[in-house]
Amino acid sequence: MLDIALLVRVHVDALIVAQNDRGVCDAIRRNSPVGKPEAMSARHLPKMAGINPTVPVSAHTPEPLATVPSAPGSFLQDRLAGWVSDLTTLHELTERLAGTRTLDSALPELLSAGAALVGAPRGLVILEPDDARSPRTTVGLGLGHADLGIIETVPRAATPHGRILDAPAAATAPVSNPDLLAEAGLDPRHREVADRLGYAASYALPLVSRSGARLGATVWFYDEPAEPLERQQHLVGLYGRYAAEHLARLLELERARSDLAVVAEELLPSRLPRIPGVRLAARHRPAPDGGGDWYDALPLPDGALGLSVGASGGSGPGATAAMGRLRSGLRAYAVMEGEDPVAVLSDLELLLRLTEPARTATALFAYCEPALRRIVLAGAGHAPPLVVGERRTEFVETTVSAPLNMLACWEAPSVEFSPESGETVLLYTDGLLRRTGDSTDRAFARLHAAAAGVPRTARRDPGTVADHVLRTLLTRNTPADHTDDVVLLAVRFD
Repeated sequence: MLDIALLVRVHVDALIVAQNDRGVCDAIRRNSPVGKPEAMSARHLPKMAGINPTVPVSAHTPEPLATVPSAPGSFLQDRLAGWVSDLTTLHELTERLAGTRTLDSALPELLSAGAALVGAPRGLVILEPDDARSPRTTVGLGLGHADLGIIETVPRAATPHGRILDAPAAATAPVSNPDLLAEAGLDPRHREVADRLGYAASYALPLVSRSGARLGATVWFYDEPAEPLERQQHLVGLYGRYAAEHLARLLELERARSDLAVVAEELLPSRLPRIPGVRLAARHRPAPDGGGDWYDALPLPDGALGLSVGASGGSGPGATAAMGRLRSGLRAYAVMEGEDPVAVLSDLELLLRLTEPARTATALFAYCEPALRRIVLAGAGHAPPLVVGERRTEFVETTVSAPLNMLACWEAPSVEFSPESGETVLLYTDGLLRRTGDSTDRAFARLHAAAAGVPRTARRDPGTVADHVLRTLLTRNTPADHTDDVVLLAVRFD
């Protein structure tokens, strides 16, 4: 093989960069040696048998370029890459915030995302709507309850969040304190608290919705004198505007839920009656968006007691309103025909079919005679009661029936049983079973196990029995997206 020497050496990297900037011809001219070697001006020998003759090596090979001018587009590419990275980060943080459904989950997410954007390890957010309506709260990041209490001892006007919250509504500028301890006019108490908690700088951002309503303020603390860069301030400002809109929606939803919960509680008994021979306790765990579960205990003639639990179909304000109508109707029928639970539910079935033909409901009504420890009950699509005592924990055997508005001949079968002295009868709605997140059979088994596990010393109080069952079933097993009310009525016979 012939060894063909190179006549001209060209720095490849320099050639590629220069080519992008000036073109191929200019790049070669830029990197070609100065002068024209004699070997290049010599006449080339003719080719022989398809083989090129050896070309002598030039003695004037130039040195590689020490520096290569960068292309003008590299600066724009770097800036564009930075913008894409910032937008990606901002998109991920806002997506995470959009996934929160309550203020309790949104406020910590806001704090942690803002801390990542400004590069601060700690912070706090003060939710204080300017319309003076509840809720108002303070949440900390890297700060305990005691630390938040210490910060509250600083005069409000001397804190960055206080200057934001007490400023006119039109003032929406952030408040930056890059070196707190170096400020000559710093409040002495603020200086003392900053030194105690170990922060030396802060950056505060107002939370203002698009309509101009101020919701609160966030503050992030630095351990050393520092201030967010202009780029960081821009990003956290964009994030803060989106967060304010999200918090405004959650705030309205929280207020609507609170108002609905108040209405639902007003539709339920304000207190339970006192009847000789029995003790009553009721627990209600409302759904986030409202539900239609109810309970009732109604004194009847001759020392009798009418007990009922039920649930209207659906969720939200409509189910809550339907619950109020059904409970009121059942109370009226119980007064007139309380000794016959079948007749009570049949009348309620007729009422529901005539007034709300598109709605279904489940209900259980029990006519109780405490002096005789005798209970006659009928259920329409409802779960059976559970008896908890010293010697037994078992479900009452009832006949399965369809819900209200689906019964044949408007009639549900009834059963009679007699609890022993010291036993507690638990009446509950299906929401207690569904909130476990298990199948129906497994939910019944878990309820049975929870009732059987009540300590013997706690079985004397029906309220303690109800609390133990709820705590065992719902503390760790409630689905995050539950939409069911829970009602539990405990009746202990002395």
